[in-house]
Amino acid sequence: MGIAILVLMAVGVVLMLTRVLPTAFALVFLAIGIALLAGAPLDGTDDSILTGVLQTGSAALASTMLAVLLGSWLGTLMDETGIAGTLVRKIVEFGGERPSIVALGVFAVSILCGSITGSAPAAMLAGVVGIPAMIAVGVRPVAAGGTVLMGISAGSPLELPVWQFLSDALGAPVADVKAIMIKLFPMALVVGIAYVLVRTRRGARHAWAVKLERPKARVRRGDAPWYALITPLVPIVLALGLAVPIVPSLLAGVVYALVTTTKWGELNGRALRSLYKAFQVAAPPIALFVAIGMLLAAVKLPGAKNALTPIVSAISPSGGLWFVVVFVVLVPLCLFRGPLNVFGLGAGVAGVLVTGGIYPLPAVVGLMASYNQVFSVSDPTSTQTVWAAQYAGVRPERAMVSTLPYTWVVALGGMVLTAVSYL
Repeated sequence: MGIAILVLMAVGVVLMLTRVLPTAFALVFLAIGIALLAGAPLDGTDDSILTGVLQTGSAALASTMLAVLLGSWLGTLMDETGIAGTLVRKIVEFGGERPSIVALGVFAVSILCGSITGSAPAAMLAGVVGIPAMIAVGVRPVAAGGTVLMGISAGSPLELPVWQFLSDALGAPVADVKAIMIKLFPMALVVGIAYVLVRTRRGARHAWAVKLERPKARVRRGDAPWYALITPLVPIVLALGLAVPIVPSLLAGVVYALVTTTKWGELNGRALRSLYKAFQVAAPPIALFVAIGMLLAAVKLPGAKNALTPIVSAISPSGGLWFVVVFVVLVPLCLFRGPLNVFGLGAGVAGVLVTGGIYPLPAVVGLMASYNQVFSVSDPTSTQTVWAAQYAGVRPERAMVSTLPYTWVVALGGMVLTAVSYL
């Protein structure tokens, strides 16, 4: 039975890789298939397909969906009120004609955007102004796109919706997720700075040597007031410094962005308009989280757990050293929507590792958080990677080649940290 489930998972990976099925649809079919193989009844009990997998599982990540919606709302406000654009323009004005300084500034803004919301919206917030600005001062296009992506990845350990997702998906307390993420942040930050410095100094080209295309004309909004520019820090400070729960922290950021940028009589209109836009931005990840919840519910069924645990336990490395060696070698399996992508089938793998008691819960959180640092930047099928690369004028595969050596190092650091701390 366990072998049959693993074969079904492999078929699901193929369907996703070949794009025969969108990831969310493939995960739903996998969840139903695993439940059938596990011998779950159609209905009548809490472990049935209709009740346990489709009904309960679809809402299992409800807190994550709400956090994603609020993060998208805050990101939409940062765009609409000019907060993100103002941050980038100030950095460009400060950096002048120095490519490394300008790139480091855009990298810093990308961290702030990545800590608020993920995926393509974060890349757009920092990249719409930042990528043309970097190219204009001589940064090569692939490095310009990579700088934004590395910044988003460095901000990911501070992204509150990601905390909520790992907490809900793996059943870990938010405090445990927070502890791991805080330790992961300095690694992502240092490696990201190294990427920017190396890629801008080796790859810079000067305007007198090449003919650069002028970026498309854009309508410039007025600058946001200086006190509004700290908006991205509001939810981070509340959640990190004052231990405020994730949803109220994000709501506080939304309110701060509104009251510092909007006239009193326009508050309601802007709040509603930006909220409706946020639903559109948040729709793809929310659809994915519905499917992931069903998959997690399926692999936690008693029949699936009993079938998969002996197999996964037998092939899982034991001891801290082999944990690091094996899972670092397997890093490419989190790319191209592979089986270790926690925003896909990797969520099911993590669920088996947790429910089977193969590793301590914090170790699984650390493992998946480490993989998150790779595919959030280097996966050429991720929306943020596709957008940043294409906006810079290069193929997403070139962005992967440029960033993967660096993100692999971050994953190595995260897994060493996990092994030392929890194994």
